[in-house]
Amino acid sequence: ILGGNPVFTDPLPFNCPTLSSSQELTGQFETVLESGRLTNDVHVAQLEKRASELFGRPTAAVSSCTSALMLAYKLLGLSGKAIVPSFTFFATSHALLWNNVEPLFVDVKKDTWTLDPTAVESAITDDVSAIVGVDVFGNPCDKEELASIAKRYGLRLITDAAHSLGGEYQGRPVGGFGDAEVFSMSPTKLIVAGEGGLISGADGDFIARIREGRDYGNGGDYDCRFIGLNARLSELHAVLALASLGRLDEHIRARRRIARRFQENLRHLPGLTWQKVDPGNQSTYKDVAALVDRQDFGLSRDEVRSALAAEGIPTRAYFDPPAHRQQAYVGRVSLGSELPETNRISANILCFPVFSHMENDQIDGVCAALDRIHQHGCEISEEAKTSMQRC
Repeated sequence: ILGGNPVFTDPLPFNCPTLSSSQELTGQFETVLESGRLTNDVHVAQLEKRASELFGRPTAAVSSCTSALMLAYKLLGLSGKAIVPSFTFFATSHALLWNNVEPLFVDVKKDTWTLDPTAVESAITDDVSAIVGVDVFGNPCDKEELASIAKRYGLRLITDAAHSLGGEYQGRPVGGFGDAEVFSMSPTKLIVAGEGGLISGADGDFIARIREGRDYGNGGDYDCRFIGLNARLSELHAVLALASLGRLDEHIRARRRIARRFQENLRHLPGLTWQKVDPGNQSTYKDVAALVDRQDFGLSRDEVRSALAAEGIPTRAYFDPPAHRQQAYVGRVSLGSELPETNRISANILCFPVFSHMENDQIDGVCAALDRIHQHGCEISEEAKTSMQRC
């Protein structure tokens, strides 16, 4: 950004799916194509079986995590309002509005960045039917506390666990809590199906209805029981997911190694605050993120992003703006209270490049870039001011 040579001449990807070899997959793809059965066949069934074993309860595969949310909200009978964090990917609350359920946004905890149980309980009113937790960046939310609140008030509990397939909450695999937990298998996740989602449920009847719901509500006799979706997962996507699932432990170890290396390499820099993972929990580190404190670091989050981009390092600011400030939500949602932590975190969040096959020299290059950006903070800040004046 000051005219020197960038750390990465060829820009580093922000995310890159870690896939099995084409040689490993080609034969299975050919088998599917030769069979002529492209949906709802043996590979989808096998994926559901293996996921059920992982989560410890019945599981269905669907076309996306968003369709899983839409079906879960519908089939759990949500109405009125649902308490949900605003600091989340917008699909969490989009799916509520698709079901004519109003998101009631409450704040998150300042250190884990997940839904604050105290704020949840304070926001409950007679028209609230559910609590929706989110495992932010793969960091499990307070599942037992939220379950206790839901039970006390007779509410449904759903977790948007899109980021946390393979994570653990208090030593137990994520996927076995509440009325439903939903997962994503899109290209940015640890388990990649291309596109796809999973939903685990508290009982087999609920999952049976999900399977009807993904096929328009059709029970198999062409007589729809309810208004469902076309949310079937294809056999080709299931093949890809199964191969990826077989390497889940490897991916989890890799992400934890990457997160540790980022934090250890950057611990000497002031003004970077990492997401806290509570003792007994294991994050998947779908994203590796820190908050940038302008006063301590010497530059704002956005100035750091611009400087990193000039070093060939893309970043993201998930989730800025948070859902409650997005255009689609203006005038359509309620706030359970002021959201100071949500606003603070979203204004300062910085997500670094991460993928499961990321090499140490790539991590070290990002860290070296941040180090020299901090060292030249005053010059970068002055350059930014001069550029603004020229504009």
